[in-house]
Amino acid sequence: MTDKLVPKHPTALHCRLIVALALAVGGAAFDVSADSPKSPAESSTFSILFENDLFGDTDQQYTNGVQIGWMSPDLTRYAEADRVPDWLLPLVAKLPWINEPDTQRNVGFSLGQKIFTPENTQSSNLVADDRPYAGWLYGGLGFISKTANRMDMFELQFGVIGPLAQAEEAQNFIHDLRDLAKTRGWSHQLDNEPGLVLIYERKWRPVKSDNPTGFGYDLITHAGAALGNVYTYANAGLEARVGWNLPGDFGTSYIRPGGNTNAPTTVGDPRLRSQQAYGAYIFTAFTGRVVGRDIFLDGNSFRDSHSVDKETLVGDLIIGGSLVFHRYKLSYAQVFRTREFEGQGVKHNFGSVSLSITF
Repeated sequence: MTDKLVPKHPTALHCRLIVALALAVGGAAFDVSADSPKSPAESSTFSILFENDLFGDTDQQYTNGVQIGWMSPDLTRYAEADRVPDWLLPLVAKLPWINEPDTQRNVGFSLGQKIFTPENTQSSNLVADDRPYAGWLYGGLGFISKTANRMDMFELQFGVIGPLAQAEEAQNFIHDLRDLAKTRGWSHQLDNEPGLVLIYERKWRPVKSDNPTGFGYDLITHAGAALGNVYTYANAGLEARVGWNLPGDFGTSYIRPGGNTNAPTTVGDPRLRSQQAYGAYIFTAFTGRVVGRDIFLDGNSFRDSHSVDKETLVGDLIIGGSLVFHRYKLSYAQVFRTREFEGQGVKHNFGSVSLSITF
């Protein structure tokens, strides 16, 4: 075991700082009138997500993630989104499932970074029996088609793995701020490699309560797949929610491909009301993956690098809660992940904070 200088109770202060910063940035950037937006067709959603395993009192494996994203208002045609290049629209028109009639469409953009380390980050030697050091700096472009009870998403993620992802600099900068020991093994990280992943996911809402306000519940299922040199997998899962004035979206976001689901889908969403513009709920979710490739375990695609033998079946159990108040939705999720590679000492868990602002 490593003798890391990790404080025993960092998470409460860390969470308050992140939430306060997100609220300040969101309030300054979107200082609109006190009236809520009238419909999804008139409103955009901006999201900030932060994840760290300090919420699980560790500092290893998937150790940090941050992502910002923007979802367009509802569109009748993807061509209405002026931020999408014209040359891409003919390709999008050929994609299945997201061009069906009588659906609303959205375009989403995201930018994020993920950081992965072995358990022992104080050794400057290669930790051969643990996961490689790796960073993933990426952007995402998503195309969504939805009704009130079904959502289809194609997302293209593109970026870079390796020193260009700036994971070493980001992690040690935060460690300096928190007066923690610097991570010493980044000289063994994966080499620079461009990354490209195409993701498809469908979500359904097969069960929901009839009342639009007050106590409610729903069940949201999902299934999909990813193909690329970063990730290749098939996945499926479900989320159950129960609470007061449930938002009309497709569940609670955490940072994963195809996971941006914070935008309202119906005019009955509390964020789009002039009255009872608040809500709260708890949730539990499970998602499982059959993994064909994970570059953060398999190593670089085109050259020799550090790697470990990955597990083919990986699952996440997620529990948490969300608060909705006017334009804001604040969520916290604790993610418990099964072992991802052979010889992994302990199952991993981390916390995820997301704040979305509909304006």
